[in-house]
Amino acid sequence: MLKKFLKRIRFIFKFWKSIPFIIDFFLSKEVALFKKMFSALLVLAYVFFPLDLIPDFFALFGLVDDLIIAGFIVERMVKWAPETLKEKYHLDRNTQNYEGDL
Repeated sequence: MLKKFLKRIRFIFKFWKSIPFIIDFFLSKEVALFKKMFSALLVLAYVFFPLDLIPDFFALFGLVDDLIIAGFIVERMVKWAPETLKEKYHLDRNTQNYEGDL
């Protein structure tokens, strides 16, 4: 459990590197339209209805829940991505986490 938590924390700090993957996910013809729409809906729902577990006025701690939710959304996208897209970005098939630099 601690190992999975540490992988998520490491992913959060590398989140900006996932932008090319996100773009390819939405442009890929291999990804079902339903998965693209659901991913977009998750992002839009959080943008327009942000649920803060930790208020943002607590400096860095307030951003943690935002990053965790963003990480969760990208993690779902990775899980739904086709194998060709996962291989392009060196994604681990077993844990669905990033193996190396994205």
